[in-house]
Amino acid sequence: MLTLKLINEQTERVIRGLEKKRFAGAKEAIEEVMAIDKKRREAQTALDQNLSQTKKLAAEIGGLMKQGKKDEAENIKQQVSELKVAGEALKSQMEEAEKLLNQKLCQIPNIPYDEVPEGAGAEDNWVVKSNLKECVIGEDTVGNWTANPIVESARLPHWELAKKYNLIDFDLGVKISGAGFPVYRGKGAQLQRALINFFLDEARKAGYEEIMPPTVVNAASGYGTGQLPDKEGQMYHCEVDDLYLIPTAEVPVTNIYRDVILDEKDLPIKNCAYTQCFRREAGSYGKDVRGLNRLHEFSKIEIVRIDTPEHSAESHKEMLAHVEGLLQKLELPYRILRLCGGDQSFTSAICYDFEVYSEAQKRWLEVSSVSNFDTYQANRLKCRFRNAEKKTELCHTLNGSALALPRIVASILENNQTEEGIRVPNALVPYMGCEIIN
Repeated sequence: MLTLKLINEQTERVIRGLEKKRFAGAKEAIEEVMAIDKKRREAQTALDQNLSQTKKLAAEIGGLMKQGKKDEAENIKQQVSELKVAGEALKSQMEEAEKLLNQKLCQIPNIPYDEVPEGAGAEDNWVVKSNLKECVIGEDTVGNWTANPIVESARLPHWELAKKYNLIDFDLGVKISGAGFPVYRGKGAQLQRALINFFLDEARKAGYEEIMPPTVVNAASGYGTGQLPDKEGQMYHCEVDDLYLIPTAEVPVTNIYRDVILDEKDLPIKNCAYTQCFRREAGSYGKDVRGLNRLHEFSKIEIVRIDTPEHSAESHKEMLAHVEGLLQKLELPYRILRLCGGDQSFTSAICYDFEVYSEAQKRWLEVSSVSNFDTYQANRLKCRFRNAEKKTELCHTLNGSALALPRIVASILENNQTEEGIRVPNALVPYMGCEIIN
């Protein structure tokens, strides 16, 4: 969440940032937070004065009793008793203000960096790079460019290819669990495992320590990374034990550093993890949920970094280069978008999406989001580091998909289909043990 220091010292910047993110009632929300914080600080000041006066008077009682001034001592005892009652009321007032303040801060999203484009939704995102060689180039009003591939011939969509080559059984998944829970079999299951091992090996080569975390987390972990209370309705909740199935490995991995003070010399910390991910995807329908486009359970490799404020921008660049390198090695058509304020997540300060092109569906499919959260998550997590001056500061947290498997599989199937079968990308041949899936 946003720090009170930032809100109080850079109020106008915070309000502008929230407005860029299309947060309704930004000015009113910030003014309310500042008013509650003022009451909290006033109660704290009064309580401190109360405790100081109580301690001072209490120290006089013993001396008066020794001097035989019993009446004066009893009078001071009465004053001390009254001060303690008043102190309890002040303490309760301060705690209530702190609780309300935390509730309000949790409802306010992170503010975007200055380089984040203005915009209300996906149509306003900036395409900053594409590897497509054959494309249609168009200029928009801000001088940004977009690229859409020219599809020479119709292609089979991945759900038909999966059925043709017996790779994925969507109907069996419905029988066992429901829609959005596909069953991978044969070479389809082998392709999943090949991609998982390939992504983890590439992350290891890039210096990431592999983590195997739990796939259920407590509410404190969901709160720490911002899934709670913002995305509570999108998470599967195990009500009896009050645990949540993770929507991404970002949650358990980042929470490793909750309530931890790190040494600056150990930063950046680089972790990666493969997990199953679970998302209710409430409200999704139509073409967006066909085949592998949108699932309730899927495999994903996540990369997470904990860094200093001074180096986090460089870490973000390195993470973007890592994800781009994976797509290049998989020989897939991709583009990179810088998300506008209105399309960013609740917690991110800046985010880039990677999309691969679906030949058959003639649409772009998001396969990764790489975000820098600045201190927003760290403030919730109380994730700090001790600098060279031995002072503690909030860390910056970053994460990205490297990569989510379903749409990568869809793109591989659709873009690599030949008369002989599905061509396996060269980078996956050692993992698959074959060059063609047929």
